[in-house]
Amino acid sequence: MSRQWRVALVQASPLQGDDPVAELAAEFAAILAERPDTQMVVFPEIHLLGASDAAADPRSYFDAVAEPLTGPLVRALGAVAADAGVWLVPGSIAERGDDGRVFNTALVFDPDGRLISSYRKVFPWRPYEPWASGSGFSAFDVPGVGRMGVNICYDSWFPEATRQIAWLGAEVVLNIVKTTSDDRAQELVLARANAITNQIYYLSVNAAGPLGRGQSIYVGPEGEVLAEAAHAEPEVTYLTIDLDRVTAVRTHGTAGVNRVWEQLYAEDDPIELPVYGGQLMHQRWQPQTADPQGRS
Repeated sequence: MSRQWRVALVQASPLQGDDPVAELAAEFAAILAERPDTQMVVFPEIHLLGASDAAADPRSYFDAVAEPLTGPLVRALGAVAADAGVWLVPGSIAERGDDGRVFNTALVFDPDGRLISSYRKVFPWRPYEPWASGSGFSAFDVPGVGRMGVNICYDSWFPEATRQIAWLGAEVVLNIVKTTSDDRAQELVLARANAITNQIYYLSVNAAGPLGRGQSIYVGPEGEVLAEAAHAEPEVTYLTIDLDRVTAVRTHGTAGVNRVWEQLYAEDDPIELPVYGGQLMHQRWQPQTADPQGRS
């Protein structure tokens, strides 16, 4: 039985109104009315925080709106997911950490409205972004389907970020983005490279214009482009992906030849990685596997 997953990827402009949760709920409802069989809806980076675009000082704006994950914003977003009974990735929010720092944090809600994953952007776009840097990567299980992970925008420029999520067992990486600069062309290359080198689905959903550059790109585990938004206009892409494709590519190799996750042999000496203070070695090289029932 194939592990198919129906996802709606929303290239949309950041929300600017006084009640962004209500606006997102309306977007969510319209998407599900168009495709009622959708299982997950994914929005771009800081989709709910469009008011920051007009702020004289974005750092102060984010500091003013930041909330902990136990706050009312997260509860309201969970209610949106629960009302629809669909997985929701609402983009990312300004999260207030216990130490007072503000992180750019992606959220994942299951169909019961539970926050089942949160990820703090490890590589803020410095020196331009004010966020504190997260310090770890994570993956989450979708029961009966497989394991997925999230990274955010500039993370795609650091191959170790996607590698770590793939090593945690993710077969799909949701790359939520708000690229407003001229480097989106390079990010299209990086999306394919991240998919190829990790043999994963890499789904990169960018913000729409007039500020966002759009050009969202959705890539399969051999680097094949499944769909791409040619322009910056708002656009919803509906995809059905099959996670068994990841298993097949890793088993038989990309293009039938390259099995990157079988590269290291037990008799190989550890490969020193002084930049990380670590090593590549056979005992740790294989990706972790998801429990098919979604148990940790």
